[in-house]
Amino acid sequence: MTDNRTRFDDLRAAEHAAPRDLDALWADLATVRVDEMLGAWRGGDFATGHVASTVLRQVRWHGKRFDSPLAAVPLVCRDENGELYSNLAAGGGGEASLWPVGFRGEVTATMVYDKMPVLDHFKKVDSRTVMGIMNGKLAGTFGSDDLYYFWLERDA
Repeated sequence: MTDNRTRFDDLRAAEHAAPRDLDALWADLATVRVDEMLGAWRGGDFATGHVASTVLRQVRWHGKRFDSPLAAVPLVCRDENGELYSNLAAGGGGEASLWPVGFRGEVTATMVYDKMPVLDHFKKVDSRTVMGIMNGKLAGTFGSDDLYYFWLERDA
């Protein structure tokens, strides 16, 4: 049987990652505590064709940063000079917080956006990598309520 890290790597490298395969991997991953998410993370996504991929590429999304449970930066982006900054405009005018939230029958660390009805749920791939699922009222932001699948790696 293939381990979760190999499944994750295969889906991350795939030209197209089917949501059903991502959901199957998600179901097998361990939940994450809020304190395990603290720190800086570099991010990317799975090739599902979700419009969020295009939006994040346009704003030069780098990742997320969790300074404390009540100080989360969802959209760490790069400016024209390559410097990192919190892109408040792309986040609907706000940042976020980090809470333990129930999703699909499990409680896991979840980023709650300040100004958008959006939640990013996280589960652990390994000690340096988490998988995320963006959930909520996504149609207002992306024109579709389809879930958005992404990943974060510790930004050392």
